[in-house]
Amino acid sequence: MSNILIIKHGSLGDIAQACGAIQDISENHKGDEVHLLTTRAYFDLFKKNPYISNVILDKRLSRLNLIYLYSLMKNIKKYNFSKVYDLQNSSRTAFYKRILFPKASKDVWSSTDTTLPVGTTKQDFDKDSVLERFDHQLRYSNINTKHTKNPDFSWSSSDISQIKNHYELDKFIILFPFCSPHLTIKKWPYYNELIEIINNKFNQFKIVVAPGPDEINEASKINALCILDNGNALDISQLSSLIKNSSFVVSNDTGPAHMTAHLGSKGLALFGPHTTAFKVSIERENFKPIQVSDLSKLSAEKVFERLEEKLIS
Repeated sequence: MSNILIIKHGSLGDIAQACGAIQDISENHKGDEVHLLTTRAYFDLFKKNPYISNVILDKRLSRLNLIYLYSLMKNIKKYNFSKVYDLQNSSRTAFYKRILFPKASKDVWSSTDTTLPVGTTKQDFDKDSVLERFDHQLRYSNINTKHTKNPDFSWSSSDISQIKNHYELDKFIILFPFCSPHLTIKKWPYYNELIEIINNKFNQFKIVVAPGPDEINEASKINALCILDNGNALDISQLSSLIKNSSFVVSNDTGPAHMTAHLGSKGLALFGPHTTAFKVSIERENFKPIQVSDLSKLSAEKVFERLEEKLIS
């Protein structure tokens, strides 16, 4: 039996996207112990993943923090990993490779760099979709990929019956009108107008929002029921269950949108010019993007038209 390491730090959307690749790695290493290196935000979440034997915490402190770096490298080395799958493919994880396996080929360290198609630059390769890149990386590392391009995030869910009973949730539509403060280009401005149209046409549905810890104050500006757990933001597992139990989701291009896509739930993701739905692999059978050049010109009526079409189908 060997020890295998997968590296995936985040963000939330990336975590949802990577779960198919993690499942394929695990299923191709039956009899081995599969460990995962991740950050504090996803440490407890990954403990629930049935394809992971052990989760290792990376605090991601400064590379100049030599005491922490030494401690982390010592912790990783003690497992004597025979294979590393770098699903983060960042400058930080490339730095870890230079320390741990400086001369390793794809046979020991699987990453974008070690599996790059012949004659293709990393810049060109990165133009492909996220899931296609994962699929190439794993296939080139001799992994049979059955799930990589079809991630299933349902393992992340937990029991939220108490929360649903508290808010009397039966049929409900979730909106995710939030985004990171430095990524306002992702923010669609007409959620309250959409809520008014939905309430006029579909009054059998409650309209809810589920803000993150830093979004609770902003949620008060949205004319929807704010779902919290004893005044606190839902954790990722609770949020996963809320999405899974919803009738429909409308979201900016954020982590919850990617969760929705890979939970198999119905919904729409609203994209401006910041990226494309193709590149981030968000389109699924039940979850579709609306891509426009300017989100401020995407009307609430147009979004409702697509919502109505998908909701009743």
